Amino acid sequence: MSLSHVVGDTAVLTGRSLRHVLRSPDTIITTTVMPVMFMLLFVYVLGGAIRTSTGAYVDYLLPGILLITVASSVSYTAYRLFLDLQGGLFERFRSLPIARSAVLWAHVLTSLVATTVSVVVVVGVALVMGFRSGAGPLAWLGVAGILALFTLALTWLAVVAGLSASSVDGASAFSYPLILLPFVSSAFVATATMPGPVRAFAEHQPVTPIVDAIRALYTQQPVGADLWVALAWCLGILAVANLAAVAVHRRRFG
Repeated sequence: MSLSHVVGDTAVLTGRSLRHVLRSPDTIITTTVMPVMFMLLFVYVLGGAIRTSTGAYVDYLLPGILLITVASSVSYTAYRLFLDLQGGLFERFRSLPIARSAVLWAHVLTSLVATTVSVVVVVGVALVMGFRSGAGPLAWLGVAGILALFTLALTWLAVVAGLSASSVDGASAFSYPLILLPFVSSAFVATATMPGPVRAFAEHQPVTPIVDAIRALYTQQPVGADLWVALAWCLGILAVANLAAVAVHRRRFG
């Protein structure tokens, strides 16, 4: 099957998935409510007790909130994929001359678009709450690139969950640890303030370098090795999740 055929099939199926999202805007609303509530809670209730080096606390915590937004958003990919499976859509597609990879990539690209909209909404709320950045376009392009890679990595994990789940709740439940992971990182407080074992975990899990790299980029601070560690984590998770998703898909559908 030619590359143009695969790209064409993916575009058609992505358009189908995006139309479903447009008909159900509550999906995007739901994925932004929780991160916004966390941001309001931490800034206006807990922020006064937390000292940071970035000025306004909203400037400090925004990267963690964005990662929570991504994790919350991709859970709907697993949910939609599971519903397609239960509805027999995959079996119907197998009877048509459609590239098998196009079905999965359509869900992944839809997730990327929907998550981008959710992230933009959350950043807009942060601006209303006082978030400010003097970073230039190149720095913001770096932030967007990291978030896009992180979204792709988690979305492929969502594909694995959606293909493997035995219930709707199970399909989306995989995202709960991902949503909680930023709380044990440098997202809300400096890791230096944590007890020894917790600090060790926080400093060696993927969220901390990703958060630190994003924060350094938009606060115009030296990024250092955090950027490369963040990219390594994102690309590593993406590669493993993609291989796992393809393997699960082949096992189920041959």
